[in-house]
Amino acid sequence: MSGTILVFDPTASSSSGSRSTGHRLGHVGGTTVGFIDNAKPNFGHLVDDLAEILVQRYGVKSVIKRAKRGPSMPAAASVVDELAQQCDLVITGSGD
Repeated sequence: MSGTILVFDPTASSSSGSRSTGHRLGHVGGTTVGFIDNAKPNFGHLVDDLAEILVQRYGVKSVIKRAKRGPSMPAAASVVDELAQQCDLVITGSGD
């Protein structure tokens, strides 16, 4: 079976038309990874599995998990500040 797969890039460009990629990690070994649970039913399970893989296979030093109050709400400023100060990388996502 052959066909075409259409892949969409979900990143939005800024109003000026340029995109900032921020700091890129060369590897995750020895880093602290943060997760923001978006409060959807399965994200917690995904985060637990992914955290285990990151620590065991890729040498992540530690994992910090925090949750939002609800899927349609932004993370509390205190959560964002904490993760920004303590983490090298933060992952958030959807867990339906």
